[in-house]
Amino acid sequence: MLLSLLAVSAGLSISAPVPVTIARYDFNGRAGMVLDDSGFGHDLRVISGHGGQVRLVVHGAGNAIAFPARCDLTVCPHVALQSPGTADLNPGTRNLAYGADVLLDPAATSKGQNVVQKGYSKTSSQYKLQIDGIAGQPSCVLVDVRRPGIRMVRSSVSAADGRWHAVRCERIGSRFAIYVDGVLRGSTRIPASLAVANNRPLSIGGKGAYRDNDQFNGALDNVWVQIG
Repeated sequence: MLLSLLAVSAGLSISAPVPVTIARYDFNGRAGMVLDDSGFGHDLRVISGHGGQVRLVVHGAGNAIAFPARCDLTVCPHVALQSPGTADLNPGTRNLAYGADVLLDPAATSKGQNVVQKGYSKTSSQYKLQIDGIAGQPSCVLVDVRRPGIRMVRSSVSAADGRWHAVRCERIGSRFAIYVDGVLRGSTRIPASLAVANNRPLSIGGKGAYRDNDQFNGALDNVWVQIG
């Protein structure tokens, strides 16, 4: 703090922390092994249950990854992509941004479908992007490591219309916001002290391979996490 005050009094500019893309997935490799394009080595493995599978589909000049279709049976296919649990995917109290390109049909919506998640709301801290309800509105979630309780910001518009949309969750200090296709669609205030730190994996497309996994039922591309 003293150095900052001295720099300001001397007319010097203070450099803000530089955000680092700590994980990124463009799905242009093999479906069985998803490499981390950020270079930090957070490669994903496919975990599945009841015959759940992912498949590559064309998106632009490359590929995206498609998850199982909506299923209303008692036993449904479940699948997710998961990294190893690692501390460098924990933002703590630092600025955080994460998001994905999402494609979801309006007939494929459900109570809640997970896009990106690290941690759990009841047993650890968490950051998450999901698609909520029949209307298919994206929402972003943060849960503090010391004071459990969901902090959520929900988009005012749907992303479930059968077209691709870029969804971004962004925490800067005490401001928590959601963007759809680069347009601010919701914001709220959170404690500046809110910290996310857990030993859970980064999970894409669902919580896991078990029954209550909030399965995503569309396609995803360009999934990323940025810290700082």
